[in-house]
Amino acid sequence: MNASRFQQPDWERRYVENDLPWDRGEPCAQFGAWLEAGQLADGPVLVPGCGLGHEVVQLCRQGFDVTAIDLAATAISRLGEALEREQLAPRATLIQGDFLEFTAKGCFATVYEQTSLCAVSPDRWTEYAERLAACLRPDGVLLALFMQTGRDGGPPWHCDLLAMQRLFRPPTWSWRELGNPADHPNGLRELPAVLVRGHS
Repeated sequence: MNASRFQQPDWERRYVENDLPWDRGEPCAQFGAWLEAGQLADGPVLVPGCGLGHEVVQLCRQGFDVTAIDLAATAISRLGEALEREQLAPRATLIQGDFLEFTAKGCFATVYEQTSLCAVSPDRWTEYAERLAACLRPDGVLLALFMQTGRDGGPPWHCDLLAMQRLFRPPTWSWRELGNPADHPNGLRELPAVLVRGHS
C-alpha cells in the first residue's frame, strides 16, 4: 500500500488529551550539546513539527530568533504560553500549519529536525527534504535526530541511515557529523546528525 494511504494520527487530539509519548518535558540533551558546541549557524532558526517546543524556548533564551511550525493548534498555543511566561514571545514566530506548505526561501541559518520527518509518510520524504533545503541558506546547518524504530509502518516511521543518506545527498547536502543512537522517551532510539546545505 502506498504510504500516503495510511491513516495519519489526529495530532490535535493527541495534544488535547496529553497523549504525547514523544515529548520529553524538557529540551533534548543532544540539542543542548549541539548548542553548547556552537553547531548552530549564526542567524534565525526554523523548527518544523515543534510540538511543545522545549528547544524553541531554549533557543529564545540564548538570543536566537526562531520560527516554529506545528499542525496542532494546542501545541502552538501551549508553546506561546510558555514563551509569554518567560517574556520571550518577541523572539519567536509561531505558525499553526503544515510544514510542507511553508515557504521561506533561504531565510534560515539552522533547522532543528526532531520527530518531524518520522511523522511524515515516506512517500513525501523527498518533498520534505526539498522543503528543508529551500528554507536554508547556503552553508546553513541541519541538526537532525533521525528516529530509529527498526520496524515497518508508522508513524513514527523508521529513518534508516542509508535511506537518510540517499535523501540528504550531495551536492545539496554534506554530512558534517554522525553520532551514536540515543534513547528516546518513547522507547525507541534517535540517530543524531549534523548536515550542511550546499550551494546547488
